[in-house]
Amino acid sequence: MTFVKHTTPPRHLPAYKLGVRDLLLEDLDTALKRDPAARGRLEVALTYPGVHALWAHRLSNRFWVNGFKMIARLIQEFARLITGVDIHPAATIGRRLFIDHATGVVIGETAVVGEDCLIFHGVTLGGQSMNRGKRHPTLGNEVMVGAGAKILGAINIGDGAKIGANAVVVKDVPPGRIALGVPAKLRNPKKPVSPDMNIDPSLFI
Repeated sequence: MTFVKHTTPPRHLPAYKLGVRDLLLEDLDTALKRDPAARGRLEVALTYPGVHALWAHRLSNRFWVNGFKMIARLIQEFARLITGVDIHPAATIGRRLFIDHATGVVIGETAVVGEDCLIFHGVTLGGQSMNRGKRHPTLGNEVMVGAGAKILGAINIGDGAKIGANAVVVKDVPPGRIALGVPAKLRNPKKPVSPDMNIDPSLFI
């Protein structure tokens, strides 16, 4: 019997171009990399609500873009009840997102989340307007959003930016900057911040 070895898909491919198996394994491995408490793929697959919410979104998004919007919304509602995470099916979610602890996360319809992002519990990617059109934030790649932070409106969070816990962000954050406070103010890190450092950016002020 010949076994086919699983190969890692190229990092630049968008999520919708990956097969289901590749996405599932990548999401599991992302959680293992990001969370030092994770002990194996099986544990993550069975007990991590952030991963479950992400998987539910990937499914609901495919129904949404193919025109089955009611089914997509029903999947969204079921996932919200089970995981405590509310991600609109139309939101664009990049690869290798990790939602740590997950409870209370809300991601709106026109939100965009780039690749290799880290979001903690209680985060809202919300709007400031009830008008149709782009009204939710866009996160670049390698963005970290601390617990309880609120990012509101059609603003842009640049690549590598860090949003502190409980910050309220209503203006653009340039790449590599840190946003802290209510309303959030921009800071420069006093030392380089690695994308793999899963800690609150306030420690670098």
